[in-house]
Amino acid sequence: MTQRFTPLDHQPALQTSSLIRNEKPDDEAVPMDVVFVGGGAAGLSGAIELARLVQKDNEAGGGLREVEIAVLDKGAELGHHNLSGAVINPRAIRELFPELKDEDFPFRQKVERESVYMLGEKSARKIPTPPTMKNHGNYTASLCEVVRWLGEKAEGLGVNVFTGFPAQSLLTEGNNVIGVRTVPAGLERDGSEGSNFEPAMDITARVTVLSDGTRSSLAQGYNEWQNIESANPQIYALGVKEIWEVKKPLDRIIHTLGWPLPKDAFGGSWMYPLGDDLVSLGLVVGLDYDNANLDVHVMLQKLKQHPLFKEYLDGGRLDEWGAKTIPEGGYHSLGSRRSGDGIVIVGDAAGYVDVPSLKGIHYAMQSGIYAARAIFQALKADDTSAAKLAEYDRLVDESYIVSDMKKTRNMRLAFKSGFFMGGVKSVLMTLTGGRFPGGRIHSEEDAAEEKISGAVTEFTPDGELTFSKVDAVFKSGNATRDTVPSHLTVGEDVPEHVAKMYAHMCPAEVYDLRDGKLVVNAPNCVDCKATDVLGPRWEPREGGSGPRYRRM
Repeated sequence: MTQRFTPLDHQPALQTSSLIRNEKPDDEAVPMDVVFVGGGAAGLSGAIELARLVQKDNEAGGGLREVEIAVLDKGAELGHHNLSGAVINPRAIRELFPELKDEDFPFRQKVERESVYMLGEKSARKIPTPPTMKNHGNYTASLCEVVRWLGEKAEGLGVNVFTGFPAQSLLTEGNNVIGVRTVPAGLERDGSEGSNFEPAMDITARVTVLSDGTRSSLAQGYNEWQNIESANPQIYALGVKEIWEVKKPLDRIIHTLGWPLPKDAFGGSWMYPLGDDLVSLGLVVGLDYDNANLDVHVMLQKLKQHPLFKEYLDGGRLDEWGAKTIPEGGYHSLGSRRSGDGIVIVGDAAGYVDVPSLKGIHYAMQSGIYAARAIFQALKADDTSAAKLAEYDRLVDESYIVSDMKKTRNMRLAFKSGFFMGGVKSVLMTLTGGRFPGGRIHSEEDAAEEKISGAVTEFTPDGELTFSKVDAVFKSGNATRDTVPSHLTVGEDVPEHVAKMYAHMCPAEVYDLRDGKLVVNAPNCVDCKATDVLGPRWEPREGGSGPRYRRM
């Protein structure tokens, strides 16, 4: 029986009280001047820029003296939790390292050729590349490799990089953020202390930078606590990606629209060369789709059977698999401010992604650079108040980050009215530099969009070209203890049709249905945070848990 429902009605409330703690730090707290929460492209770029500014100031006799900078990352090693397509615009990394040439950066290869196709189930019709999707002169890359390279540069400048330390809460004093509390380690499933138990650690800082990526729980908590609003709520897509070793080289980057997505879903696929014998491919789908039983992982497996992709994958081998959410709200979903007393929010945590151009990495890095410059001036003035750190918002808002996003401000939202009508509107928006249709296209948060318990796509993997979710999670390198406490908060009395949505939505088979009841297999989670958007809430868990990506 077809049922209509709103996911928000079954989603637990955000536990702001556990994310924001107005508590005195522990007596054994580790003192830092600046702590970046998240060791991805944004956080490491910010740490590098800040360390260099401090170094130059001291060399010039500026008097700032030693500044302790820390980067916390929840992965066991840098790069373990980083995933992107990725084609990188080198603009920000060139600014960060003006002394280096493009060939010195940890990129795979320069984009010389590109093609965009409209897919049918068996057909592939080449279409003109939309202006926003032109990538000539950009570079294919593994974000994991870029992050590890940035980590080495940061450590070389004296930055303290701590891996395996997820931040659970912001520590506050009045309206001022004064540091973070990490997640304890070694707890058993029932919450009791195991033999390897290590308590949570408090890290104090004059400035805390939230660089913890997409769907940041700390940024959500801070914005709710401070009543920071945006014109539209943030919306998200889920991307599922694979790395393949192949026998036939790919000589261009490929993007596709259409099949296997239904007409009411927004998204597309890609295949990028990472070398003569390596490609990345994946599928991204907006989480505002109608069919509650849509399954992005299954759609990616079906996509690989299309002649356009199968030609390259035949005889190859699946090397890695991963998944993550992507902020897609764009300009209208940016917070009215992304800074405050003792805090700055950067990268995906702030929503700096331009969906029409499929770009976010260079915006993340640039926002980290701007954060560092604002923080440096605040430290020099001995003033880390909201008024002083608002310089970060000014730098971002007057930069190409926001100007790029403003030009495409309604493009993703235009597809709320369907694929073909959205396509027409997006062309007009491109021609008018975003001035058409004027104003703002309103949107709701993804969980507030009605779902319909529609058809289920039957799928049986062959284990060679296509794979089950369990096999895929193995390929993510997931290293979570089976006895780790669950980090997922599920609503009470979840109906069967809602539980089925969680099972289909999650690409890692965390959710299952047994005897009509929802079962949660939390150790399978790869921290994509899709269900945090539409269902059970996600929170950080023991350091080193989750995927261990190498080339994603």
